This record gives sequence, C-alpha cells and structure tokens, in this order.
Amino acid sequence: MKILVVSDTHGNFFNFKKAVETHRDAQIIIHCGDSRDELDDIKMMYPDKAFFCVKGNCDFGSTLPLVEERVIEGKKFFITHGHLYNNKLSLYPICCAAREAKADIVIFGHTHNAVADYDDGLYILNPGSLGGYAATYAIIDVSEQGIVTNIVKLK
Repeated sequence: MKILVVSDTHGNFFNFKKAVETHRDAQIIIHCGDSRDELDDIKMMYPDKAFFCVKGNCDFGSTLPLVEERVIEGKKFFITHGHLYNNKLSLYPICCAAREAKADIVIFGHTHNAVADYDDGLYILNPGSLGGYAATYAIIDVSEQGIVTNIVKLK
C-alpha cells in the first residue's frame, strides 16, 4: 500500500495538490499538522482517499487529534506533529512515546526538516514541509515484506 505523507503546508494549496497529483496511486494521505483551509479543500477534491491528520501548533481552533495511532497493513503508525515532544531539540522523547505505543513507525512534522531513519525496530519519518521553497514530502510503501520510506523533493 502506498501512503503520501505531508506536513507543515501552512496554506500552500498548490504544493499540497501537486504532491497528491504526482502520487495519485497513494491510497492514504497523512498530514502531520500545520495546515489551514488547504487540508479541507484537498479532502473534498479526493473523496476516494483515506486521510489521517493531526493538529499542529499553528492549527488554532482545530478539532483534529494531537496524536493518531493507526494500524495499516499490520504495521502500527504513531502520528503526531511533534511540538508536544519538543522534537526540535531531540527525537528521543517522540521515539520513546512511539515505542511505548508499540509502534512500528513514528511520523511527525514541526521542524520543517525531512528525516527518514531507522533505529532498533522503529522507523522514524518527518516529511519536511510543503509550505515553502525547498518543499519536501514522503512516500511510504507498506507490504508483507515491511516498510519502505522515501523523502521526495517537490519538483
């Protein structure tokens, strides 16, 4: 299963739509927070996609959850924006939270810096930001063989 992961779009509908259009075969879209109206607009444009979204530190008034845990293709996903775990200072707290939740992968945003790593059984993924000039996002492929993560620079 192919999953598109974005974060920190900060009102940039054009970049968000371009990432979705580039990966039309993605069945799930994960947004790690700091979206504005563009998230609702994209959801309306692609009703066939499943969306798992969390609230970021700039999502004032949002009713989205701060943390989302989902099992996809037998793998547990721990999704959050990251600000609650001070992930700009260290990834240790967010990784501890994911391990406590028995997650296979932790997905977060907030820093605007893309990260794709693996540490002792835990995949660690930050898609970066689609909100600016050096826009990035991530693709996850989940299969019986495991998880593959890739950071993609928006063209």
